[in-house]
Amino acid sequence: MSTALATQRLLLRLPVAADASAAAELVTDPEVMRFLGGEVVPDDRVGVVVERWIRRWEENGIGFFVVESREDGAFLGRVGLNVWDVRRWTHATLAGAGEFAQPELGWALVRSQWGRGYATEAALAVRDWAFSEREIGGLISLIAPDNLASAAVARRLRASPGQVVKLFDSGDAVVWEHPRSRARG
Repeated sequence: MSTALATQRLLLRLPVAADASAAAELVTDPEVMRFLGGEVVPDDRVGVVVERWIRRWEENGIGFFVVESREDGAFLGRVGLNVWDVRRWTHATLAGAGEFAQPELGWALVRSQWGRGYATEAALAVRDWAFSEREIGGLISLIAPDNLASAAVARRLRASPGQVVKLFDSGDAVVWEHPRSRARG
């Protein structure tokens, strides 16, 4: 699969096993992981996380893109699509969850890159791609009630907060519903 997206400042590409060393800055940081299941990934398990990103693409034809700076190629984080089974709010495959599958637009950046608008820019590109290229019917983002930074990104994307659900791994999350049209930054 040769899927890649480009924005003014970013390149979004499929993950590869070699991304593990750069991804360590993301998944071993307690502040980054606080709202992503809460558990910091040990250094020796970072490769397993990246392999999971790769496997999700293989299973679903959608997944997380690695986000890089177009200026210098630096790893900035990951932005893309998860699939949830809404019956128990657990991770799933599209085929496995069937009619209960719900794609989620999610983002996580290395802490040194927070506050620069990269999450909004990348999420908008992925959302537009999901609707136009993958014909996703509806997208949500699941955001912890106290994750104010991600809620601000969702607002910039013109997503609307709705019900609160209990995720299997991290407690309560607000379901933000995304519009099918482009955000107005």
